[in-house]
Amino acid sequence: MSGALHGVGTDVCDLRRIEQVWQRHGARFARRVLGERELAVFESRRARCEQRAIAYLGTRFAAKEALSKALGLGLRLPMTWQACEILNAADGRPQVHLHGALAAWCTQRGLRLHVSVSDEVHTAVAFALAEAAPPDAP
Repeated sequence: MSGALHGVGTDVCDLRRIEQVWQRHGARFARRVLGERELAVFESRRARCEQRAIAYLGTRFAAKEALSKALGLGLRLPMTWQACEILNAADGRPQVHLHGALAAWCTQRGLRLHVSVSDEVHTAVAFALAEAAPPDAP
């Protein structure tokens, strides 16, 4: 991190709760929380192992909650579930990809976002950091 700290956020999610919501609402719940590219990853994981798909859904839910806290917005505009996707880089690191008004909002403020996610049997956790890039940064 090379910029000034804008905000920090964390979230812990009970994967049993995510699974219960998934059982009640199915794909509608996944489409509400996940962006288009995340949804493709979710479906791919679900085809192999439903529990891994639930863990993926839970980590993304937690990451978006943590990011909303780090940004100081909560889940209100321009922060929306689909405006923020957490996708893994080639090396496996989760990366934040922003869209639309949220991307513009962060760009106007010179913010860079970082996120870390982890899961265990019944728990997903995410930690997010928003940093204000130094004025000379690209």
